[in-house]
Amino acid sequence: MVGNKKITSRVDELIEKYSNTSKSISELLCDNYPPDKLVYRIIKDDFTEYDLSYGELKTESILLANGLRKKGITPGDRIATLMGKSREYIITLMAIWRIGAVHVPLFTAFSTPAITLRLNGSQAKVVVCDLFQQSKLKPSASFILDKKVDVITTASFNETPNWAERWETFLVSDDNHDENFKLNPESPLIHIFTSGTTGQPKGVALPVKALACLQAYAEFAFGLREDDIFWNAADPGWAYGLYCGVLATLTTGTPAIIFEGGFNAQKTIAIIEKQKVTNFAAAPTVYRSLRADGVKIKGTLELRSLSSAGEPLTPEINEWARSFFGLPVHDHYGQTETSMVINNHHHPSLKTALRNGSMGNVMPGWSATILKTNEDIPEELGVPGRVAFLIDESPFSWFSGYLGNPEKSAEKFSQNGKYYLTGDTGSVDEDGYFYFSTREDDVIIMAGYRIGPFEVESALSTHKAVAECAVIATPDEVRGEVIEAFVVLMSGCKETEQLTDELQKWVKTNFAAHAYPRKIIYVKELPKTPSGKIQRFLLREQRKNELTKEAENE
Repeated sequence: MVGNKKITSRVDELIEKYSNTSKSISELLCDNYPPDKLVYRIIKDDFTEYDLSYGELKTESILLANGLRKKGITPGDRIATLMGKSREYIITLMAIWRIGAVHVPLFTAFSTPAITLRLNGSQAKVVVCDLFQQSKLKPSASFILDKKVDVITTASFNETPNWAERWETFLVSDDNHDENFKLNPESPLIHIFTSGTTGQPKGVALPVKALACLQAYAEFAFGLREDDIFWNAADPGWAYGLYCGVLATLTTGTPAIIFEGGFNAQKTIAIIEKQKVTNFAAAPTVYRSLRADGVKIKGTLELRSLSSAGEPLTPEINEWARSFFGLPVHDHYGQTETSMVINNHHHPSLKTALRNGSMGNVMPGWSATILKTNEDIPEELGVPGRVAFLIDESPFSWFSGYLGNPEKSAEKFSQNGKYYLTGDTGSVDEDGYFYFSTREDDVIIMAGYRIGPFEVESALSTHKAVAECAVIATPDEVRGEVIEAFVVLMSGCKETEQLTDELQKWVKTNFAAHAYPRKIIYVKELPKTPSGKIQRFLLREQRKNELTKEAENE
């Protein structure tokens, strides 16, 4: 009981902390920490490492903020980043927030068309990139923006093209411009996009007050402590890596790790060993990949907490984790529109026994329920229904709708405005443990990334050989799900291995490298409703039956 009172009190404290208009975001996320305190240990792919302290972060973000101000950036302006994880990336984020601007994250696997869509959708004035990404921003016939967007690159002088400006030239020393811009709780910090089943990606604004929920998640679910070495391996181009990696670090002041390289099983274990990581988080696909790779632990681990989010965690992963790490992985659940809300918490006052298949209990500051399929009233215990949150009983709730999209916004709330509707189905037992069932829509969850089939289909359909197409997910042992495409070819076109390879490369080039279909199935027609809407659920059922028969025949 005492523990619960402390948790309730902590919820109130965090809400007050991020509702206090006398404090600036730069103070809350950077300037109030001791200057010599470690923000990040940044590790390159060759294992070279260097440290970034809060004092260095403050000094350099002030310089960059001054340069952005002199460029004409004002509070509320959108600044996008197309950058890998790096020192410059963290400094850029802090500079953006220091002047009251809004960060627009762009995933580095996106190709130019996907980047164009998000730059236009956010009306960004500037995009900051690194050397490895700047070619995607080169002016061309395929890179057509609604308005001019200035490109700033962290590339060296010799590698900076004439259509971009160098990042270092914006580090302007001007003490008179060291302002601590005050933001009210409703002011946006981040403008992020989430994909759905139809239509363009939807814009979500994360306001200052949402930081209360993000810090609570870091404390309650991760159980972050001052003596932790924290590593969230998720990419900050997506909500989990940004909300629960970067902002979890900055809101709590927990020393953390950034690895600039791509995923590698042996390097992941080596970093956890060498850096004495105590608190590790990643998508289930990372744990599955470690298991499949057969990596070995050579030294002694300091790990005390393992967490996972982005897709359901299957029981065999925890069986492996207990034997490999000596610890189970705690599954967590959330969305771009809510951040994390149902968790198997690590905090001592909230920690409970894990149950196979359960994503845990609702986080303090939220009130969750299961609604009946066709009525906005609670379902019976143990019966599957719609996962929803009671808005008036969820003081951490912050999502008010998609930017500029009232129709899609309305779909996220019950008609009486009482409930936020996640779009997921699940159940809850008598002890308050929630169990994920499925998405109500067709969103694909692959390796922790949520992929809307519309964008993949849009890319495929622009190929001259494709008359129609539909995209679904099928189970995969490592990634959880992978993308498969059903394609109707134009008259006269023949299905060949060469065409399949060409279509896969087409999606990589015209949407994103991570979201290409691993398998393409050529069909004469697609199942549709009388109104012409593609019935993806029938394709999923068809593939499920085919895969079951294949497994039985092996």
